[in-house]
Amino acid sequence: MSQAPLTVQPPLPLAVIRGKPLVELPADLYIPPDALEVILEAFEGPLDLLLYFIRRHKLDIVDLPVFEITRQYMEYIALMDQLQMELAGEYLVMAATLAEIKSRMLLPKPETEEGEEEDPRMVLIRQLQAYEVIKSAAEQMDSLPRLERDTWVAEAGRAANLVPRVVPPQVDLEELLEALKGVLAKAELFEQHQVAREALSTRERMSLVMSLLSAERFTPFVSLFEPAEGRAGVVVTFLAILELSKESLVEIQQVEPMSQIHVRARA
Repeated sequence: MSQAPLTVQPPLPLAVIRGKPLVELPADLYIPPDALEVILEAFEGPLDLLLYFIRRHKLDIVDLPVFEITRQYMEYIALMDQLQMELAGEYLVMAATLAEIKSRMLLPKPETEEGEEEDPRMVLIRQLQAYEVIKSAAEQMDSLPRLERDTWVAEAGRAANLVPRVVPPQVDLEELLEALKGVLAKAELFEQHQVAREALSTRERMSLVMSLLSAERFTPFVSLFEPAEGRAGVVVTFLAILELSKESLVEIQQVEPMSQIHVRARA
């Protein structure tokens, strides 16, 4: 019995370009070695670079190990040269200064009349200490809130002819009914039992109410009622006021909620 031939799976495409699979890379593809550059650290000068080395290795700035610092500094200079970065002249001057200090520490110190020669590292140490103080102060100042970076000043103009206007609260029907309740309580004191036809007209009472009102001043709501007329007279007066308000002939207002209600004729 013969075996079935094995099927070979075609290679997966590296990419799909314009709908066509790309299986092999082009033979003339060339990627230069310096096509991608990544800069991880940025230093503001040679002193900043030296201070970075001292902080990273937790070295004592007073007892500066010149040999180790010089080695790391020269490695950084070589790295910058490999990355084809432009070296500022001050970096090269610092490299020469470190080499001079290193050579002076290797040579025997000459005897002078004033005593031993000053440590060749002291000039560089004083510069690093002063730079560290200034950099720390600059970082503290930068952490403070800054205008137009962390906070912004907002200004709002005010119209020159702006006149404040007090808008009184609107009188609702519930408050009118509460005022009517008080007037009815007074009217019941003058109520008498009479069997007679009531000759009360809402239109006539509307005219009477309008004669009591003025457009220049407000009149208390309760002063428009005559308790001696009894319940019927109070109700007719209340209906007359409601009808006048409905026809926009009177204006009902109060200074604040739950205060006394006033009525005024509209101009």
